[in-house]
Amino acid sequence: MAKPVTITISHELGKEAAKSRIDGGFQKVGDRLGFGLSINQRWESDTMHFDARAMGQTIEGSLDVHETNVIITVMLPLLLAGMAETIKAKLQKESTLLLEKK
Repeated sequence: MAKPVTITISHELGKEAAKSRIDGGFQKVGDRLGFGLSINQRWESDTMHFDARAMGQTIEGSLDVHETNVIITVMLPLLLAGMAETIKAKLQKESTLLLEKK
């Protein structure tokens, strides 16, 4: 059974700028997480759906972009569920850096 992990990240970019940053930088977030992630992503309106492969496992998730926050939902397969808190902390840190106002 997959374990859902949800993260909410506040931002001050507005929806379109946040989408642009995510579109151009989400692979870099995945690279910084480690695990040798290979990420595929596709947009459906204001939601980016993605799947990634790590350690022979498939991770699926989505990012819902709103005017002042982004909600990230990741479904971790059972093999990676034991690392949920570590993955959540790293994902939150790297995503927050991506969405910081510069």
